[in-house]
Amino acid sequence: MRINCPYCGARGLEEFTYRGDATVKRPESIEESARDAWVDYVYLRDNPAGLHKELWHHGAGCHSWLEVTRNTVTHEITAVELAAKGR
Repeated sequence: MRINCPYCGARGLEEFTYRGDATVKRPESIEESARDAWVDYVYLRDNPAGLHKELWHHGAGCHSWLEVTRNTVTHEITAVELAAKGR
């Protein structure tokens, strides 16, 4: 699998580290009433089949954080953008 870094161009997977689901949103409240939301945020993840947004770090290159849209069944990458721009 190759990821097309916006700065470095197409690079091999070994230059990147998968850092998780890019669709998970951190709860805004730190109050006790938000405990269930925090448990969901920290421990529960979906395992989708098909297109999914993921965070990747280009650790062996420009050190950018990327939001990669990847088909989890075929591993085809349909989009790559800087994570800061996608949020």
